[in-house]
Amino acid sequence: MVKKHISKIPPRKQDTHKGDFGHVLVLAGSEGLTGAAYLASQAALLAGSGLVTCGVPKSLNDIMEVKLTEVMTLPLPETSQRSFALAAEKNILDFAKKINVAAIGPGISRHRETQELVCSLLEKLKAPIVLDADGIIAIAGHSGILKTRKASTILTPHPGEMSHLTGKDISAIQGNREKTASGFAKKHKVILVLKGHRTVVANPEGEVYVNMTGNSGMSSAGVGDVLTGMIASFVGQGINPYSAAVIGVYLHGLAGDLAAKEKGQFSLTASDLLNKLPQTIKDVL
Repeated sequence: MVKKHISKIPPRKQDTHKGDFGHVLVLAGSEGLTGAAYLASQAALLAGSGLVTCGVPKSLNDIMEVKLTEVMTLPLPETSQRSFALAAEKNILDFAKKINVAAIGPGISRHRETQELVCSLLEKLKAPIVLDADGIIAIAGHSGILKTRKASTILTPHPGEMSHLTGKDISAIQGNREKTASGFAKKHKVILVLKGHRTVVANPEGEVYVNMTGNSGMSSAGVGDVLTGMIASFVGQGINPYSAAVIGVYLHGLAGDLAAKEKGQFSLTASDLLNKLPQTIKDVL
């Protein structure tokens, strides 16, 4: 089943330029959480995107300029707590006219104004969106927004975030992961990636993929941010969103397995996955 999705990764022709491989906008980070912005942005780049721009609260921009070399940055209006302000909306919508996909949520905080911004962007952004982490928490109680979107939406919750989103106990979610993911995807017309052991990917048409790659060493801060960037990258390259999610999940786990072979599971970090992405993609292709 994975092979049919992998086959949708477009071949690299000789006569191409960076604009041919998608422009990803990553909206991520807040005070103390710049690592999430780095990991998601770098993952998008390593997964094959031609252009990646990381939008961050403006006082954190200098930090991201140092952390990121090939990724561009977009400083945006911020709250007093150095998270995205509602005033950032116009800047984002203007910039979004030239992107192929947006990844929203890693490390953005749970500031009320930032959450309002996320809800507003879901209503107004015309590009596909990969929503993760605090971005998912922002729409708890407002998930009806998802049904009104014209463009594709991919949500990547872990069980705790899924609990916030649905109001269900984590134990109930974990007890029936495929049904939970599939039911939410159908109801809200989204692609749902329920992370964890045997990550589940479901689409509104009822297709379900259960991933078999990955290991317990990947239960580490930032690993989910890497996945967000990877999935956004594949969407931006023109792969249909469901296949992009399946490919992202599969290669993400495979990179984790490759890293674990080399250094073991105990000390595995999100950066180890970034380091293994080039080899993982090369081997699979």
